[in-house]
Order: sequence, then structure tokens, then C-alpha cells
Amino acid sequence: MAKTYLLNNQKFDGVINLEVFKIKYIPSRFDLKKYDALIITSKNAIYSLNSFNDDWTKIPCYAIAKKTADIILKNGGIVEYTGSSGHGNDFAKELKDKLANKKVLYVRAKEVASNLVKILKESNTDIDELITYETVCNDKLNIELEKNSTIIFTSPSSVNCFFKNYSWDKSFNAIVIGKTTSKCLPNYVNFKISPVTSVEECIKLSQMVTF
Repeated sequence: MAKTYLLNNQKFDGVINLEVFKIKYIPSRFDLKKYDALIITSKNAIYSLNSFNDDWTKIPCYAIAKKTADIILKNGGIVEYTGSSGHGNDFAKELKDKLANKKVLYVRAKEVASNLVKILKESNTDIDELITYETVCNDKLNIELEKNSTIIFTSPSSVNCFFKNYSWDKSFNAIVIGKTTSKCLPNYVNFKISPVTSVEECIKLSQMVTF
């Protein structure tokens, strides 16, 4: 039976974890209290903020998707709005009117693939950025991937770090969490995009789809 590899540490039955990257938090003495809204596009933004500043819990958050919103709430934060698209650029377009007359902080990774900030600045949103974490590729992987495997890519970083460790076999198939991540794949990779931006939906798709 073909194997399914998930490129993060979330556990699911019948799925093999292949941790191609790790998250490194970047502490900061940044003053969050002057902001009216926080844009959160990843659970790691919340976990990293928690590691050095709990003032974020008092500021309304604009979450890219339901899973992110759930983590905000679970960690004591306020969810003002949850995006419907789950994709960075589309999320920015959803926020244009909602963030009018607010001072906004986008809490993000060191490297991002979307044009969220550019789109919002073009609509005159008063937005700053705070880098609170980065992804570091794991270069000590010794797992040999089986032929006909399905690889689940959950972020642009997972794509980058996977291809630093492995060459793509033509028998492999790819499931991708969203459009932004799919654009990072080499053009020779055969992939399907999850209809909903969540790891659970990626796994469901991997069990249903035929390439």
C-alpha cells in the first residue's frame, strides 16, 4: 500500500510524519499595546507571541482561517474576524474595508509567500509587521521515501525544506494545502490543492483522490 507523508509534526492515523523543518521563535520587546488589530495567518504566530508577550490576548485578531481562529481562542485571544478563503492574498482583500481607520500589526514568519502587506498598503491600511518566528530546515533526515507515495505540503517552507532533502520521484503525488504553497512547487510536480485550507482536509483528499 502506498504511503502518505505529512511534512509537519501533527499526528494522524495512517499518516507518516516527515518533519522537514522546525520552528524557531524570535523574541521581541515590541510594544503591542498601540495596535487596534492583529493579523494572524499561522498558528506559529500565536505560539511565538505566547513565548514572550501576552499583551496580544487583549487585541482583536483577524485570523486567516477557522483553524487559526480556534487556536487564538484556545490561547485566550479575541477573534474579531475569520477569513473565508484561507489564502493570503485573498485574505488581504477581505480585510481591506474591515481594517479601515485601524492601526494594524501583521505577526508573521521571517519569510512569507503572499503579498498581504503590499495589498493592504495599496488600500491605505496603516499596517506594520512583526517577525516572531522562522522556519529552519531539518538537514538530518534519513527516511527513504517509498515509490508511489503521497506527500502533503502544508506551507511554502515545507516545499523548500523537502527539496533540500529529497529529489522528486515521478511516481510521487502531492497534496497541497493552498494556492500559495502550490506556486512554490517545481512545475514537474503533479499535485492537487485541498478545497479547504486545513491539514485535516489535505489528509481526507489524499485518501479520496486518484492522480
